[in-house]
Amino acid sequence: MKVKIQDYNDVTVVEMQGELDSDAAELFERNITDIVAQNKTNIVLDMSGVDFIDSRGLSVLLWVRDYCNQNRRELRLAGLDENCTRILEITRLDSEFDRYTELAEAVKSFA
Repeated sequence: MKVKIQDYNDVTVVEMQGELDSDAAELFERNITDIVAQNKTNIVLDMSGVDFIDSRGLSVLLWVRDYCNQNRRELRLAGLDENCTRILEITRLDSEFDRYTELAEAVKSFA
């Protein structure tokens, strides 16, 4: 998985590309931990480049949600494709996240 981090005013966008699986989990956790340590308060996970999420990927998404909540950070997901949306629905995790179709929508939601 490739991860690119960009700041847009007071919103940090984490652009993810590839599979969110056990191989990517540790890197992803480290990136989120670094973002929170830098006192970034608004985080959007741009998942438009993610084409697969396995059980470890779901676990790390839940960890990110909880970690952000514990540290008083706001988290949004953006750009999930049909496959990833379906995975969240099947596992009944779709209601656990604030999700947006477009990245711009998710960024604007913090205003």
